[in-house]
Amino acid sequence: MEPTSKKLNKSAWSWALYDWANSAFATTVMAGFFPIFFKSYWASDLSDAESTFAIGSVNSLVGLLIAFSAPVLGAFADAGDSKRKFLFSFAFLGIITTGYLFFIPDSSWKLAVIFYGLGVIGFSGANVFYDSLLVTVSKEEERNRTSALGFSLGYLGGGILFLLNVIMFLYPNWFGLESQIDAVLWSFMSVALWWFIFSLPIYLNVKEPTQSSSSKSANRIITEAFTSLLNTARSIKEYKSAVIFLLAYFLYMDGVDTIIRMATSYGSDIGLSATSMIQALLLTQFVGFPATLVFGYYADKFGYKYSLSFAIIVYIFVVLFSSQMDTALEFYVVACVVGLVQGGVQAISRSFFSTLIPTNKAAEFFGFYNFIGKSSVFIGPFMVSGIALVTGSPSYGILSLLILFIPGLILLWMVPDKN
Repeated sequence: MEPTSKKLNKSAWSWALYDWANSAFATTVMAGFFPIFFKSYWASDLSDAESTFAIGSVNSLVGLLIAFSAPVLGAFADAGDSKRKFLFSFAFLGIITTGYLFFIPDSSWKLAVIFYGLGVIGFSGANVFYDSLLVTVSKEEERNRTSALGFSLGYLGGGILFLLNVIMFLYPNWFGLESQIDAVLWSFMSVALWWFIFSLPIYLNVKEPTQSSSSKSANRIITEAFTSLLNTARSIKEYKSAVIFLLAYFLYMDGVDTIIRMATSYGSDIGLSATSMIQALLLTQFVGFPATLVFGYYADKFGYKYSLSFAIIVYIFVVLFSSQMDTALEFYVVACVVGLVQGGVQAISRSFFSTLIPTNKAAEFFGFYNFIGKSSVFIGPFMVSGIALVTGSPSYGILSLLILFIPGLILLWMVPDKN
């Protein structure tokens, strides 16, 4: 393995800083305050079942939209030197709609759902182009560290703002606010400002190689984008390693995402309060920051598959332990352990995939990568909740995640390691 340079360039740091910027949306809005605040403020006139269905519906619809549009968006970006512009356009959509949550009055659940959904579209759409820029800002031997730096900064940046937002929520008078409602609304506005400010470096400092196709008409670019997708489908055998990896990724990342999505539900089953949930989320964020950096260096030294395999094996033990968990202390232990590997498995997966694809088709292939990641999230939650419903045991539901992790680990080892 070739030695790596110790310092990453300005473009790589600017690229990684976007994870710091947009992770605030993932923590404060998606995982933190929106689901709880939506029920108590915007949808107070709906039943719990109705408000849950509203949030679930918009998340499912947006997920499907992004999943099926990601390959098209990626192919369109690869037709010219426009990844950065597309990224900022989607990010700006997310920033504006997130900021507008501040102005939506109570009992306006339909309006809140619409703007939240648009925010998720902006967040997810921008990530397609963000991922594809990895090959532009870093050399292959630097990709582990660059990708890991992005995820670790995401944990830190998202965690810092979320911590501030939680303090605002718990002690609104410290910030000159009259109520916790005001604190949550200002938290949404703070996410929009944070996202915008820290998105500027990637827009200003990351330069794409100029391609002659940039002068083509929009119709021709769109036509060639669809043609490129068809050609990719026809020539998929040429990228067998990427296909095998995507199958593995589909399985183990479904398990990872299901644990993220089901954690608070399982915590509620064992009697944790909302405050305890937030503390556990903060714990995961701040443990994840240094752990993801360590994973980047670990992958440089031992290779992609050893690093990913270690993370997946940890998740297997998390599943086994969680199936027997029944106390708050054990929940915090799981949160800490998940924080140790969650960012690493995402970062190394992204950098590994980047070595299996042609550079000039990076956005198109990362479109499929995002499609696989987003389309897989429907299986795990349905399987876990369905088995729990049929058997009457949440533990059996959680154990079913082994069906995802173990085959995913086996398929991963069928992929040639280029490290």
